[in-house]
This record gives sequence, C-alpha cells and structure tokens, in this order.
Amino acid sequence: MYGFSYDGNLLHAEEIPLTDIAERFGTPCYVYSHTTLSSNWRAFKNGFAQRDVTICYSVKCNSNLAILSALAKLGSGFDIVSGGELQRVLKAGGNPRQTVFSGVGKSEDEIRLALKSGILSLNLESEAELARVQKVARELNSVAPISLRVNPDIDAVTHPHISTGLRESKFGIPIEDAVRIYRQAFTQDCLRTVGIAVHIGSQITSMAPILNALEIVIDLAEELQKDGMPIEYLDLGGGLGIQYQDEQPPEINEYCSEIIQLLERRNCDLKIAIEPGRAIAASAGIFLTTVEFIKNAETKNIAIVDGAMNDLLRPVLYDAWMEIVPVELDNGSDEAIYDVVGPVCESGDFLGKDRPLTIRQGDLVAVLNAGAYGAVMSSNYNTRPRSPEIIVSGDRLDIIRARESIDQMLELESIPEIYRNQSF
Repeated sequence: MYGFSYDGNLLHAEEIPLTDIAERFGTPCYVYSHTTLSSNWRAFKNGFAQRDVTICYSVKCNSNLAILSALAKLGSGFDIVSGGELQRVLKAGGNPRQTVFSGVGKSEDEIRLALKSGILSLNLESEAELARVQKVARELNSVAPISLRVNPDIDAVTHPHISTGLRESKFGIPIEDAVRIYRQAFTQDCLRTVGIAVHIGSQITSMAPILNALEIVIDLAEELQKDGMPIEYLDLGGGLGIQYQDEQPPEINEYCSEIIQLLERRNCDLKIAIEPGRAIAASAGIFLTTVEFIKNAETKNIAIVDGAMNDLLRPVLYDAWMEIVPVELDNGSDEAIYDVVGPVCESGDFLGKDRPLTIRQGDLVAVLNAGAYGAVMSSNYNTRPRSPEIIVSGDRLDIIRARESIDQMLELESIPEIYRNQSF
C-alpha cells in the first residue's frame, strides 16, 4: 500500500489521516497519492533508461486534469482514445508530439483536431479508417503520421472484456493484412507511416503474451523495411497488470528488462513507445466510503456503504476483486464476514463479497488500488452525484474534482414547453 499506510491505528494517505479527509470532504470520495503516482511512472522511465522509449500514459484509466498535469511535468507522453481526451491532455500541458491516438471509431472532427494539434501518431484500426484519415489530411493539406494497430491473434489471458488481441476482437487490423495495407498507405503523399502498434489487452499478468506480440511486430517491421518502407518506432501498447488479490504480475523493472533483452536479441534498434495506465495509476488511489448500516441477514452479514456501483464499477463490470480495509484497525468490534454493498437499486451493486472485516455502522472503509478505472468510469445512475477526487502530497492536500451537485446534474436537461402548458 505504498503511499497509503497505517500510522498507529489509522490509515493515512501519505501524511494525512483518511479520517481527516472524510471529515473535510465527506464520502464517498477518491483519494490519490502523488508520491505513488510519480514513483510508478519513474519506474518505467528508469527501467527503459538504456533505450529511446516514449512512455504514453493511458489517459482512459484516469483522466483527471491534475493527474495528467503531474505526469506531463515528469515528461510523460499520452495514449488517448477520443478527441475529448486529447483536449484534456492539451489543457493539462501535455505534449501532443508525445501523444498517440488509438481507438476504433475516430470521427472526422477528432482526426482533424489530432492533425492540427501535431500528435505523434494516429493508430489506425481498419482500412475504412485509413481512407477517412486520407480524406481529412487532404482537406487540411497536411501529412498525417500513422501507425497500423495490428491484431496478432494472441490471448492475453485476462478478462474477456479487456482482451483485445484475439482475432474476434473489434480492435486492430489482422496481422496477415498488415503488409498489404502498409504498402497502400506508403503510396499516399498525405500519409507518413511512422510506426507499428499492438495492444493485446489489460491486466496482463504474464510476460509471455507481451513478448509474443513484440516478436510479431518486429517480424513485420523487418518485412516492411526490406520493402523500403521506413518504420521509426514500435508501439508495444500497455496492459501490464497489478496485484489486486493473488495475481503475480511482473514487476515494472522485470517488464522493462525482458522487453529490452528481446529487442537486443533481435537486433532491433527502433524507437519504442509503451502505453501503461493501470500500472501507474491503480495503486496511487483509494476509494473511501462510509458504512451506513450493518444488516445481519439470515445467511450472511451485509455492510451497506455510501459508495456504489455508479462510483466504482469494476467489481460488477469485470467481477473484479478489490481489497477492502477498515480505516481504523481497532474499533472494538469483532471480525465477521460481510458483503460490502452500495445503496443503488441493483443486485449487482457491490464493492466486495465475503470479506472478513472488523467494522460497525459509521466506520470508514477504503477500497485499495482504485486509482485506475475508478472515478473515470463513474456515472449518475440513480441520480447520484459523482464523487470528489483529492490528491495528497506529503502533508499537502488538494481537491482536484469537486463533488457534483444535483443542480449541476440537472442543468443540461430541460422540459419542453408543450409539457408545461398542455395536458395529455
């Protein structure tokens, strides 16, 4: 729990007790550790110190402007999947020339914004998208830097919802079509083929599929170079997993070392881009929530908390296990097994099931490793305002997203006059 630790009886975010944060901002809320965030990013930077590597943080896992700004200050590049994410990166001070644009459904407006911003590469995922980029580039009298995201048909051995490298996936161009499409793109004066991209999934806990994908894109790069098509870099994607429960993912330094060893064995001197997200942001955040009621049902104990599936979707969406701990270690209560559930009117509204906890009504609990795919996936389901986000650095505390109000939620909606003045 680097960045979050017990000081005596209380769980702290760096030097600040979580009880103080809850008292000031209320619950539920997200709390981030700046120290953990920056340390995780630097681990990738240091691991690739001997190679020319662009670390493109995956914005979709946590897109708060403060998080992006902190990483931009460290020198991070960014991996984006929408025009909105590009605007976030630009507003946070990110460098567009270190930004790659992934995603299967880029609109003409998004492509136009990317080209005008001068991004590093549009990672293309279909021939239809290639044609769209050509059209927009010609309209702008511009040369579009492109990479093809190839689909190597590799099983990342992860949850089906986050496995993206299999043949049946919507992502990427089949590897057997890549040479033909690269040749087609190479003949267009409005396109510049800068790289080859691959991304096979998320929460990957073994190096084998990552290295297999790297072998395939190196083979492709060599074939393209023999055909006289210059390739500047390989984008290896992201997906390195973390330990939520009993997984044993590679450490960041191991991940970097094994990639470097393979590149050296293959005599590959191309530049490299990577797209880590979860491995940087997840352990830098917790989700803080309050026990509203303890319900002792006939077959189990239920702890009803004020945080819900609209705040933290991972448990129900991916059947994901996330560690839940009491903020106060010794509160005088006995340990019991609980389902930790929220107040949303859905049976799927839970944060964790069958958890041994010493808790009572009014206690604070923290869901760990919630810095990735937490706040960014939250919604207003059941007309619930989205939670605030707070970042801590040492003894400094800053709110980086205020709690939403009901008025803010409703201000984009309107009632037509016909409903006001006419009865049906």
